[in-house]
Amino acid sequence: MCGATEGGLSLDGINVAKEAIIQGQVTKAGDPVGTAYVRLLDRTGEFTAEVPTSASGHFRFFAGDGDWTLRTLAPQTDPVDTAVAAATGSIAEVAIAL
Repeated sequence: MCGATEGGLSLDGINVAKEAIIQGQVTKAGDPVGTAYVRLLDRTGEFTAEVPTSASGHFRFFAGDGDWTLRTLAPQTDPVDTAVAAATGSIAEVAIAL
């Protein structure tokens, strides 16, 4: 499953000190959602990137410093927007409940 480990995504081989990382898990009623897409929108709402969630509902973006919005799309649910701040040298962990 793409290097994922129990409790979250593996950071093996990633120099966290040089990256601004946004990552997390999408769940619905406490269960992981492996059929969702998470979009990264910049501070003006413009689309920047999109990733599918893994089977365990996890996702990760390498972003620039600043404020971002995560828009989560999944079948049979309304889109969910989540604000997040990214900073070089830190990991923004985000739990998204649908």
